[in-house]
Amino acid sequence: MLAKEIQVAVEKGTMLPLMEEFYTIQGEGFHTGTAAYFIRIGGCDVGCHWCDVKESWNAALHPPTAINKIVTNAKNNADTVVVTGGEPLMWDMTLLTQNLKNENLKVHIETSGAYPLTGNWDWICLSPKKNMLPTTTVYDNAHELKVIIYNKHDFIFAEEQAEKVNKNAILFLQPEWSKKEEMTPLIVDYVMKNPKWRVSLQTHKYLNIP
Repeated sequence: MLAKEIQVAVEKGTMLPLMEEFYTIQGEGFHTGTAAYFIRIGGCDVGCHWCDVKESWNAALHPPTAINKIVTNAKNNADTVVVTGGEPLMWDMTLLTQNLKNENLKVHIETSGAYPLTGNWDWICLSPKKNMLPTTTVYDNAHELKVIIYNKHDFIFAEEQAEKVNKNAILFLQPEWSKKEEMTPLIVDYVMKNPKWRVSLQTHKYLNIP
């Protein structure tokens, strides 16, 4: 395909900048411990300083890949798919999710919510960031709110986000990995005093799996 044709295909969502795809165990949040096929889409301008996949930020580094190829790989591996990034909502997720659902796959997303919601999702994990706050569409539809705790001020941010998300969203606090020794005890204490929250850990890192 010519460069212009590829650009149009990406804009339409028939191709997406695919960074990586892999079958593993979900390590975080509500579905911790369950098998899932991860599709990591390149491109993100949220710019979290503690991001552990900064190589995903530049979409131009990741080849535009036809969604039918992505779907074929997914259906051959799992019945649950997690679309992550980067920030997947930078791109139109409508056709990808339609095609995944046509294969009877459960479709989850992990997003900062910084862009309007597109796609048809069985589960939306919202992990908001201070520098680009979520859009109303994601607040209104999120199934879980997962706030990363890097310092003590993040507890205030977490409560602010809990006020904005829909009332059915399940609330999680998760220590940022490099601060886990310092922040985990604070999170445990906070959740015990504020039991509307739950603790989330990056269990896949403890298990040394992707």
